[in-house]
Amino acid sequence: MNAGADDGAPLRILVTGGSGFIGRHVVAALLARGHVVTVADRAPYPDDDGVQAVTGDLCRAEVRDRAVAPGTDAIVHLAAETSVLGSVERPALVHRANVEMTAALLELARERHVETFVLASTNAVVGPCEGTITELLPLSPMTPYGATKAAAEMLLSGYSGSYGMRTPVLRLTNVYGPGMLDKDSFVPRLLRAAALDEGVAIYGDGQQRRDLVHVSDVARAFGLAVDGWPSGPVIVGSGRSHTVNDLAAAARETTGRPIPAEHVAAKPGEMPAVLVDITRARSRGFDPSVSLEEGMGTAWADFSPVVQA
Repeated sequence: MNAGADDGAPLRILVTGGSGFIGRHVVAALLARGHVVTVADRAPYPDDDGVQAVTGDLCRAEVRDRAVAPGTDAIVHLAAETSVLGSVERPALVHRANVEMTAALLELARERHVETFVLASTNAVVGPCEGTITELLPLSPMTPYGATKAAAEMLLSGYSGSYGMRTPVLRLTNVYGPGMLDKDSFVPRLLRAAALDEGVAIYGDGQQRRDLVHVSDVARAFGLAVDGWPSGPVIVGSGRSHTVNDLAAAARETTGRPIPAEHVAAKPGEMPAVLVDITRARSRGFDPSVSLEEGMGTAWADFSPVVQA
């Protein structure tokens, strides 16, 4: 356990991908807990909050060398290629970013005596499941994206077993909330369509189920993981699933816009249902607090000025 986690002293934490959607919320949550944060990202860190930033591609050794400074207590590893469908088209790129980069960061962390390495993962590592997804299911990914995250989880497990590094893995469901203007997942597509008075495409019949978890809840989970969660996977979600058609209806209710939907052919690699059990996360202090209706409103606030303009 890092000394700061025991005695209340601030930890020195590197957040990879800290300029991104989830990363900026995680950085804010860690700062609020009193920690000292460095961000490493290909994109410049946009906020003026005293955070030290390293800008560059972490696939490059010189960028990793600057990011993992001696004295770093923990790494929160969010940087990744995250498009499931994109991974089917570009598997080699996704392997380089999600496996090779993770392996190189872990080795540098070992060399520099970083005691905690927290990974952002996904329930896509277990593939399709007819029932409820738990941490006990075997790894069986359907896509290169899921496979790379499964490989990264195994790397963390190996470093925990061999070197005593604490390696919590947060398997996130679909994360949404403020800060998604540049994202292309389903919620921002819905809200962008509402803002522009357009429609959306829904893959298949829209009855596939998804668990959506608000980014503020996710950020809090990373703070808890840094401060003391043990090694191994923890599912972080809302614990409630909605159909894609339900999400479209919630967006119409939030925005007051019709958002017409066109049903198109389903894409390969999509999981038909995501029903998760968050009992393990709850047992470690995680309690999701943002409802879908409330969360959709926080996300819409970014898009609604387009309507007003």
